[in-house]
Amino acid sequence: MGTLRVTNLGKAYKIYPGRFARLKEWLIPFAKPRHSMKWVLQGINFTIQPGEAVGIIGVNGAGKSTLLKILTGTTQPTTGSVETTGRVAALLELGMGFHPEFTGRQNVYMAGQLLGMTVEEINDLMPQIEEFAEIGDYIDSPVRVYSSGMQMRLAFSVATARRPDILIVDEALSVGDAYFQHKSFERIRQFRERGTTLLIVSHDKQAIQSICDRALLLNEGKIAKIGNPEAIMDYYNAMLAEKQNQSIQQEEQPDGKTVTVSGTGEATVTEIALLDEQGNAIEVVDVGQLVTLKIRVKIKANIERLVLGYSIKDRLGQFMYGTNTDIKKQPLENLRQGEAITYCIKFHANLGAGSYSVQTALVSTETHLVNNYEWRDLALVFTMVNLNKPRFEGCTWMDPQIDISTQ
Repeated sequence: MGTLRVTNLGKAYKIYPGRFARLKEWLIPFAKPRHSMKWVLQGINFTIQPGEAVGIIGVNGAGKSTLLKILTGTTQPTTGSVETTGRVAALLELGMGFHPEFTGRQNVYMAGQLLGMTVEEINDLMPQIEEFAEIGDYIDSPVRVYSSGMQMRLAFSVATARRPDILIVDEALSVGDAYFQHKSFERIRQFRERGTTLLIVSHDKQAIQSICDRALLLNEGKIAKIGNPEAIMDYYNAMLAEKQNQSIQQEEQPDGKTVTVSGTGEATVTEIALLDEQGNAIEVVDVGQLVTLKIRVKIKANIERLVLGYSIKDRLGQFMYGTNTDIKKQPLENLRQGEAITYCIKFHANLGAGSYSVQTALVSTETHLVNNYEWRDLALVFTMVNLNKPRFEGCTWMDPQIDISTQ
């Protein structure tokens, strides 16, 4: 079982003011330093328990790649320490360690030995590696003729040929085609079920929320937040919006869920409810039932253009459906402070049994990255039950008609 413990980790690089400053510092070692320190990571502390899956997210330049390089030993930290127990496998930069002039098979032997395998073990695992990579005769061609997707397939196949105690995966998986992404994540899920500790860097919200137990948000080289994946991804999503006098607030509810509200506050949702056909507010919905999502909005400042967006998420925070009034060609324009607007959104709740939540967004365009008046996660929570439909699996009610013929 693999444990990963990071204590007061920091990484800094020396910055010199000119080309000769480094030489002068070397020639006069006892003089005052001629460099300044640029910290890309500072004060990083966390522990990952055996069998736990943790996702790392953050904007470009937040320090994610540097952190992974330190964790895998390819870069040394300036301060702090990293302790691991068990065998570590890492998939960082695409095809890292592959020699372009050698064949895929030759690179498998080199990469496998770097991962601690013997030649005999690689011989035994080679058929499995070839089968999983699915690159056919290219296995005996030079890697320089591979596409980026083929390199990723082979690199992932080698790194996961044996189940590691700790698996560290960077964004490299995002290069592959949809089929291989599904295949790769299925192997990762199988490793998790068998006790592998997982550390994954990804901007894929659904991947983080479906696989990980916790998420860690890096911002400017420091840990901004660590906690439930859905709450952390909601906070990260709010951070991406333009910072025009915008605030981000998170409140923990009695049920343990964290509600994230961000925006400028120029418009706000004052009331939200799910209604049945008689107009009664409900919290429990039958599969396929006709319902109305009622949302009341108060305008707190003059707004040139207002778009309401909403989405329905399952208990893991994965999106079931979402749309907005820009897509539906129903935006509102030239709104004045003090106005109140009521939206009534009618639809059949064709969802599977389980718990769901509604997320709302008040913006000026199709995206919240321009004018984010208010972004509210977990604005409403409701439960789907199956009272009279045939039993089915999954999160969507798609009742089929099945025609059968015999010859």
